[in-house]
Amino acid sequence: MIVSKPNLPEFMAAPAGSLPAIDSGFLCALDHLGVIEASGDDAAGFLHNQLTNDILGLEQGHAELAGYCSPKGRLLATLLVWRHADQIFMALPCDVLPSFLKRLQMFVLRSKVTLKDVSDQWLMIGAATKPSDSAPAMWRCATDEHGTRIRVPDAGALQRWLWIGQPENARQPWTAWSAQLPTVPASIWRWSEIIAGLPQVVETTHEQFVPQMINFELVGGVNFKKGCYPGQEIVARSQYLGKTKRRTLLAFTSDTTASAGVEVFSVNDPDQPCGMVVNAEVGPDGRVACLVELKMEARAGIVHLRSVNGATLEFGELPYALNAET
Repeated sequence: MIVSKPNLPEFMAAPAGSLPAIDSGFLCALDHLGVIEASGDDAAGFLHNQLTNDILGLEQGHAELAGYCSPKGRLLATLLVWRHADQIFMALPCDVLPSFLKRLQMFVLRSKVTLKDVSDQWLMIGAATKPSDSAPAMWRCATDEHGTRIRVPDAGALQRWLWIGQPENARQPWTAWSAQLPTVPASIWRWSEIIAGLPQVVETTHEQFVPQMINFELVGGVNFKKGCYPGQEIVARSQYLGKTKRRTLLAFTSDTTASAGVEVFSVNDPDQPCGMVVNAEVGPDGRVACLVELKMEARAGIVHLRSVNGATLEFGELPYALNAET
């Protein structure tokens, strides 16, 4: 279930009816995402010791992905992290934000850091546009008096951008983009994340995956040179001992009930699941795009949703290469 924030400004309401053509881009309010603010002298060091990526080395003007693992190395949350002034911000799905924040606060102890849910103080906008040679590098941030704009990975031929700012400043970027781009529901942004090969842990996949199982190190979410964090030994062992036996692939299906957490089955081994849907969203063509975590040996056979009698998955191409070992 996708949990959304209430009380979006009226001008950012999701449109009703059929989807417009999005070949040239689209615009949407990302009301399914919340924001946590970390502040205080020890904020960067504290998060560096908790998350899978290098937070101490995160500079102004850059954003990065990071994960939060259980002691067993299983992902409890996946985050987008960036700095602004003296604060560090983390964006993640609303349905996992409360449990993530509660668990993180348990380890603050005497550290000089304050963690708080500021979702009601910030709005997020997603925009996809035609390619531009002048676009900044991936994960670059630009901040002005209105808010912060982050270049995020492309989805197919479309360049993608995130805007984060306070509600009273949202009208300016929204008006500028909406003059050129059709407005769509947030589900289309989530679909574009799947096309971009960017996995996101939600409530139904909480604690299901070691980062490598969902390609999280391949999209820049894990730094193997930093110090310890919860589950670090298991994540490192998965990286350096033997080849990865499970990966996440892009797939498509006509079954519109496909959703995160649904198991998948191979005809070559019908009695037990060979993987799980990580994320799924109906795309503009009516098909469901999925990121599917899978035993690599299952790629040789036909894979179905829920059982070998379920809908067939048609595998596509991710925008990045899997490790040669797989």
